Amino acid sequence: MEGFSNVEISVPQTLVLTSDGFDAFIELNDLGDLAKEEISDEAITKQFLEARFPEPFRSDIQAFLKVTCYPLAVRSSSMLEDAQFKSYAGLYHTYILANDHPDDRCRLNQMLTAIKKVYASTYFRAPKAFSKRVGNRVESEKMAIIIQRAVGSRYGDYFYPALSGVVQSLNYYPFSRMKTEDGIASIALGLGKAVMEGENTLRFSPKHPEILPQRSTVEDILKGSQKKFYAITMNDPDPQKEINDSNTLSRVAVHSVTDHYPVRFFSSTYSPSEHRIRDFYSKNGHQVITFASLLKYNTIPFTEILNTLLTLGREKLGCAVEIEFALNLATKPEEKNRFHVLQIRPMSAREETLKVKITEKEVGSAFCVSNRGLGNTVNREMCDIIYVRPENFDPAKTTQIAREIGEINSELTRLNRKYLLIGPGRWGSSDHWLGIPVTWEDICGVGSIVETVHNRINAEPSQGSHFFHNLTTLGINYLNVDPTRGEKLDYSWLATFTSRTESEYVSHIQTETVFTLKVDGRTGRAVIFV
Repeated sequence: MEGFSNVEISVPQTLVLTSDGFDAFIELNDLGDLAKEEISDEAITKQFLEARFPEPFRSDIQAFLKVTCYPLAVRSSSMLEDAQFKSYAGLYHTYILANDHPDDRCRLNQMLTAIKKVYASTYFRAPKAFSKRVGNRVESEKMAIIIQRAVGSRYGDYFYPALSGVVQSLNYYPFSRMKTEDGIASIALGLGKAVMEGENTLRFSPKHPEILPQRSTVEDILKGSQKKFYAITMNDPDPQKEINDSNTLSRVAVHSVTDHYPVRFFSSTYSPSEHRIRDFYSKNGHQVITFASLLKYNTIPFTEILNTLLTLGREKLGCAVEIEFALNLATKPEEKNRFHVLQIRPMSAREETLKVKITEKEVGSAFCVSNRGLGNTVNREMCDIIYVRPENFDPAKTTQIAREIGEINSELTRLNRKYLLIGPGRWGSSDHWLGIPVTWEDICGVGSIVETVHNRINAEPSQGSHFFHNLTTLGINYLNVDPTRGEKLDYSWLATFTSRTESEYVSHIQTETVFTLKVDGRTGRAVIFV
């Protein structure tokens, strides 16, 4: 792809072991019946690791490894994994190998072990359960393997890309002037495991990289910035260790490697004496990963590349897409920065991005209707509701209300029961006159949040800004309800229930059956009904 002068865009060198290899492996070792047996994942893995690897596939892999001396990613590529509908994406694992041992036999053994583990995951419980749910036969699944050159550079005993991430065509948590179709990206220093595991990463819209609701204060930036990253462990003295992330990857503290170029490039500096963060790296202060050089100063046309790829992906696949990528920085003047596309798949491969249909009948029977809902879901997992009673709400008592909610939250969290939280103004506001100043600890067990309008509070909708990272990471839906826009929240219906817990300002009720929460992420319309 051309048009970006200081960036080279490509796909890493890749070798594909086709599904013929999987078929040969299963047939040679008579493992086909495992598709129908209900045994543990560990037992399946043990049988696969003890099985023989078929020729000539073994010889081909051995020949490949003789001419490769760089780290490799061993990825799954099943027939159903990247299907546009009923996809198995996310059910299989990727293994990373340093591939740096001087003994070729050791490197071959490590590679075959990784491949066998990916093969074994075909028959794990999660894919089997998903197959039953969507009506597919487990035995019809076939697994190919992608062996891909790992993106990155070596820094001492670590190998990692400057950053990795995922970008999606649709953003179900739009904020401010963002639109759903503007897309959303999550990035992290180092390997993409931090993104996939939902750790402290940076989430932004490529169309609006300057809008970062989760980093609106110095405290937010310090708390939410990435403290550790993943890298491939090089020169491991014990090559016989089991092949898994714990042994092949290192979780590196950012403050321990501030001499590494990517850390310096993506760091800003916090000055405790000024309680201020400056957008440049300095040894005199505390380094904070902000990615300001990319998102604020555009030293590399990073967001332009993401927007271009999203447009191309949508055009070529004919649907919303999800793209995994990695960026490696140039360390010499004559070099170019290298942006690598690792995978692209239909975004509908993720179940939560399927189209949600809300009927007029559901709107009519709903006790809550909103046209500004964040997220995309059909949730039938809650029957508990905590709500602030509007008739005796007092803005001067919001700190007390927060304590009352925290007590009920503690009990429901102990019982592992998610709940719907309803109340006026901005949840989590530091100004207690604009809403209820709960902290995340006060509502950590919440399943969904409703923000209502009250005549004693004059506050613009918060769009969940105070808990934005938690909402997006945990997939918690956030609704705003304003009756002047034709929306509703039926407090009279809530009042018909006998409170299980009741304090001066807060009630906790429980419906006889689970209620349904629907949020259409494409339109923002949301309903809650029994």
